[in-house]
Amino acid sequence: MNGVTKLQAKPAKKYRAIFISDLHLGFRGCQADKLLDFLRSTESEFLYLAGDIFDGWEMKKRPYWPPQHQEVVKLILHKAANGTRVIYTPGNHDECARDFCGHSFDNILVRDTAIHTTADDKKLLVLHGDQFDTVIQVSPILAHIGSTMYGKLLLLNRLVNATRKLMGKPYWSLAAHLKNKVKNVVSYIGRFEEAVINSTRSQQLDGVVCGHIHHAEITRFGDTLYCNTGDWVESCTALIEKPDGELEILRWVDEPQGHSTQSDPRTLPKAA
Repeated sequence: MNGVTKLQAKPAKKYRAIFISDLHLGFRGCQADKLLDFLRSTESEFLYLAGDIFDGWEMKKRPYWPPQHQEVVKLILHKAANGTRVIYTPGNHDECARDFCGHSFDNILVRDTAIHTTADDKKLLVLHGDQFDTVIQVSPILAHIGSTMYGKLLLLNRLVNATRKLMGKPYWSLAAHLKNKVKNVVSYIGRFEEAVINSTRSQQLDGVVCGHIHHAEITRFGDTLYCNTGDWVESCTALIEKPDGELEILRWVDEPQGHSTQSDPRTLPKAA
C-alpha cells in the first residue's frame, strides 16, 4: 500500500472536520481552481479557516480579485449557511479581520484562537501561527520584504510548472523543494514548531493545528501533537479529521474538476 488514494467523479467525501489555511485569496499565486474543486468535493461538520484566507498585503499593493476567488468565498458562505460550523482564526496577511474576533458573521465565527475536540476526545488548539514567528514579531518590515521575495519565487514556480505541464510532467513545487533543502529555512521551521509546541503544552492541550509557514506536517513532540495545514499557493493541502478522530493530510493534486486527491501517508502518529 503506497498511501495514495485516487478519487474520481465521486460524491462529496465526508469528514468530521477540515482545517485549511493560507489560501491567500487576492494574490495571483492562489491556486483557486484546485481550492474550489476541493471545497466542492468535500463536506464536513466543522470547517476551520486557520488564517491568511485573503491576502491584505498583496491587495494593498495591487488589487486582484478574479471571479474564482469570489466563488471560493461564496462556497464557504454556502457551507456555513447549510449546517457546517465554520470557524475563522485570522493570520498576519488578513490581520484586519482580528478586529472582529469574538463576533459572528453569516454563521462564521471569528476567533483569535479556537479549541477543537476530536471524535476521540483530543483537545487541539487551532490558530494561524504568526504569533510564534519571531521575524513578524520583531521586524514587520522585514516580514513584508520576505513576502515580496516569496511572491517572486512563486512566479518562477508557475513558469517552471507551465513548462513541466507541456512536457507531460506532474505539478512540482519549487518553493517547497527549496524549503526542504536550505539549511536556514529548515532551522526556521524547527524553531517555529518548537515555539508552537511549548505554548500548547503550557495550556495543557493534546495538540495544535496551525498554518503560516506553508509546510504541511503531522508529527509528535513527546506527547504533544503538531499539525500544520500547509497552503493553497504551493502544495494545495488540507488537514482532515475522519469520523473516528484520525487526522490526515490531503494533497489536492493533478487537474481540477477531476476530484483527484492524494492521501498523504503521514497520518496521526501513535504516542510512544
